[in-house]
Amino acid sequence: MLPDRIQFEGRTLFLSEDPELVRRQLEGEDVTLPQAGKLRDQISTDEITPAFICYHFDEKLGDFPYLGLKCGQAFPCKEGLVRAGGFAVSVSGKRRGKGSSREASPYAEMSAGIRLVIAESFERIYRQNCQNLGLLTSTDFGLIERIQKGEAIPLLEFTEGLDPITTEIVKRGGLFAFNEARMKGEVTVPLPTHPPRPMTFGEKILARHAGVKTVKPGDGLFVKVDWRFSHEYVTPMAATFLRAAMGAGVRVKEPETVLAFRDHLTFLHHSMKAEHRAKGLLEVANRLKGFQETFCAEQGIRLHGELPDGSGSEGICHSIMAERYALPGQVLVGTDSHTPHAGALGCLAFGVGTTDIANAWVTGDARVTVPGTLGVKLKGRLPEGVSAKDLVLHLLAQPLIREGGAIGLIVEYQGEALADLDTDERATLTNMVAEIGGFTGLIAPDAETARFVKERRGVALVLETWMHSDEGADYAATMEVDCAALEPMLARPGDPGNGVALSALEPEVAIDIAYLGSCTGGKREDLRRAFEVIAPAARVGRRVPERVSFFVQCGSEEVRRYAAEQGWISAFEAVGATVLGSSCGACINAGPGVSARPDQVTISAINRNFPGRSGPGQMWLASPATVAASALAGKICGTTDRQR
Repeated sequence: MLPDRIQFEGRTLFLSEDPELVRRQLEGEDVTLPQAGKLRDQISTDEITPAFICYHFDEKLGDFPYLGLKCGQAFPCKEGLVRAGGFAVSVSGKRRGKGSSREASPYAEMSAGIRLVIAESFERIYRQNCQNLGLLTSTDFGLIERIQKGEAIPLLEFTEGLDPITTEIVKRGGLFAFNEARMKGEVTVPLPTHPPRPMTFGEKILARHAGVKTVKPGDGLFVKVDWRFSHEYVTPMAATFLRAAMGAGVRVKEPETVLAFRDHLTFLHHSMKAEHRAKGLLEVANRLKGFQETFCAEQGIRLHGELPDGSGSEGICHSIMAERYALPGQVLVGTDSHTPHAGALGCLAFGVGTTDIANAWVTGDARVTVPGTLGVKLKGRLPEGVSAKDLVLHLLAQPLIREGGAIGLIVEYQGEALADLDTDERATLTNMVAEIGGFTGLIAPDAETARFVKERRGVALVLETWMHSDEGADYAATMEVDCAALEPMLARPGDPGNGVALSALEPEVAIDIAYLGSCTGGKREDLRRAFEVIAPAARVGRRVPERVSFFVQCGSEEVRRYAAEQGWISAFEAVGATVLGSSCGACINAGPGVSARPDQVTISAINRNFPGRSGPGQMWLASPATVAASALAGKICGTTDRQR
């Protein structure tokens, strides 16, 4: 248990927009909050711990926090400086910890000596990871001056407003300590006893999996999980944490409902920088593969791994979960922020961190604070040529989303525009709730869901009558989208929320790389839409300009086989595309398609474009059709002007 009052012995690091001020702090200068100036908002976990840092899964991570932090136009944090600086408190602005669910980020901060993180607001997974590890968080900037004066802060100030379960986790210093006490019977988890109330679809799923009739936002629960999965970035760290906490003989509960994936680093050897190779990082990264294989074999966990011929992996975890496993009404947890991908099938799928998955392996359940729900009403019908990617880039540019109004909420998509979207397209909407900042994305199952399951798995799906939101259910917020007024969209480099209509793009932007792939851009429907753009060029022998590298990478081998049967793969190759085996690849800065220089421009169908996410260049996000049209034109353009 933590003491009733916490003394923070160490310095305070303000993550300012001014790179020189950050450098001076790292060199030993102490500043106050007023002197810090404008603090960095929307710091992503890609910036706290860039992907290549996450090859480490021990306290070595403490040498690297904020290595990818961009302040102004500079990256002021260097290896070892935060640890050497003696910092106990780290301070930033809005939406800290957005993006990837990687627990390596708060673990790196803790390993460097940080004990408290203060921000105006936090992304859900990042804050939950902090709580699970024992890293304290607060949105109270009044603490800063008190801490700098040496005052001990009451522990109650860090638990105010939290549900009872989270409060107890914070008091005990983390989730492992709490669950140890829970399994010994030292603490009990009180179940909510609300009178009946109309509930949203997501609330209904949570209630059923918690064994209660009614829940409401703010309730703390442990819910039974139908599927638990992890990938090679996380499995080794989770296994290490688990064994350290519970002993080498610990066993996974119901391993038949646990899955593992080797999908992120399959093509790493094609793209790793020479400087990283020189530091031995390829060997460090390759340890992850062997560690995961050994752990899965010991525990009887099914591993969707690399193909025997080394041409790729079986597929990206999100793609395979939707194609083979997820069903309406289920609960899925995965160690990736894009786990909501499967919400397109009407299941509650949400991302968790390393400590959460390690505990879920043993307990079979996962901790949830019941979220509120944002109802997104998709009014009207989408115009021809406008896709789910265009729709979600439009949403990300809206003030409610940009300002964090959806953080931690279930984003429930409703409305007639869903009729224009098959399950692959719907998965783009739910997948990119990760960028919206929500808890998960959810679409009530319908005839399209049944069609998808029958087509992909040969299974007849019977939809249950409860699988919808009740009339009169309470929504935290609602927003409407006039889908008939939408047009193809882009996101300017730096953030998926930097949305701009394609028709408003000025001046002309030449490209060096076009990338069609990832869980968001490598589905059957994504490739079909891109194929329709390039098919006329393939028939007449037209190719992409020599200076443009065009990469196509499927989300799974099932998709790649289907695309080959349809003639799409040969058409992509005919116009000069390099077709790669299935993998996350360039999306995680680990494969062909990443930029090599800051001056290179990429247009990509992936889901996020944070600084350094896919190389040092400038990355624009777009729909698969726009990526294909731009590849042919050698510049960013739409499907109607690609011939110009």
